[in-house]
Amino acid sequence: MNARPSAASLNLRAGDVVEVRSLEEILATLDDRARFEALPFMPEMLKFTGRQFRVSARADRTCDRVERTGIRTMTGAVHLDGVRCDGALHDGCDAACLIYWKEAWLKRVDRKAVEPPPQNPDDAPLMPAAAPHAARIFEATKHTQTDGERVYSCQATAGLDYTCAVLPDQKHSYWRDVRCGNVRWHEALRAHLVERFNAFQQRRGGTQYPPLQGSLSTTPAERLDLQPGDFVQVRPRDEIVGTLDVEGRNRGLTFDREMLMYCGGTYRVLKRVDRIIDERSGRMIPMKRDCIILDGVVCKSRYHGLCQRAIFAFWREIWLRRASAYRPVRPIRGEGSFAVFVVLSALKMVARRWSGVRVAR
Repeated sequence: MNARPSAASLNLRAGDVVEVRSLEEILATLDDRARFEALPFMPEMLKFTGRQFRVSARADRTCDRVERTGIRTMTGAVHLDGVRCDGALHDGCDAACLIYWKEAWLKRVDRKAVEPPPQNPDDAPLMPAAAPHAARIFEATKHTQTDGERVYSCQATAGLDYTCAVLPDQKHSYWRDVRCGNVRWHEALRAHLVERFNAFQQRRGGTQYPPLQGSLSTTPAERLDLQPGDFVQVRPRDEIVGTLDVEGRNRGLTFDREMLMYCGGTYRVLKRVDRIIDERSGRMIPMKRDCIILDGVVCKSRYHGLCQRAIFAFWREIWLRRASAYRPVRPIRGEGSFAVFVVLSALKMVARRWSGVRVAR
């Protein structure tokens, strides 16, 4: 059984300032698999111990990218502002996932501002030799199978262990997202309306919002040789749709509807993605084709239940065009107006029913 610190439940809200507990305190909460309530404490998190951060969001709801069953729930966990996994102790995984922090690993700080880290902090990842009493944290990251293939374990691959499925009769309270500071009331209201409308459209076989479907059988490519620090502009929605197949993919990479809100905007290339850990199998997957991450361009979960994972969107170079420098251009918001889409859908439904009545007569 885990020995929890006395302040295991802090009821943190977005905006609260916390300090990550010491390594000794955190080790006292972990089981022999380096987990607390089935959530892994990864070696990439060691360098943040003793430092202060602001809570960016509560992690009460998260998307399932393992079995892809939708939204799952968890308790007593938050995300910290800008604290992502650099993959250094997972052989250089480039996914840069936002890290989950159990409240048992944190303590509340009674101040509004985050205390700056010490001068010249050593941000290099701690290695087993530097933390010998934390050996189980390193040992839990990977193992070699009988066929010689290496399989990795991290918070992303263990998602089904520390979360629970949402039962059919359970209804999500968007008001709770507002109360904990994750979103504003109008964002919660919009997410609720979109969810209800798309559920209705799915039952009747109608088009869900926002519509996004390509028509190609073979998808094109474009080479820009983008490098970290380059500036790009995301192409308009229609140009991107023209590069997608019927499953909404370009050479196997999905263009998600959450990416539409960035159409037309100008952003800085953060890095090229060379390899990532597959959340289903735990295997390292090399990216065979161009894959780009843009600084600050993450999933806002406007259409996925307000999950707060803020996963980086993956971009093909053909969806981007070079920009000479950063220009603060407001994105075109490629998903279009939700209200207009609802009205047009209603008119189409009425027209079809009316035409059916006239044919019957």
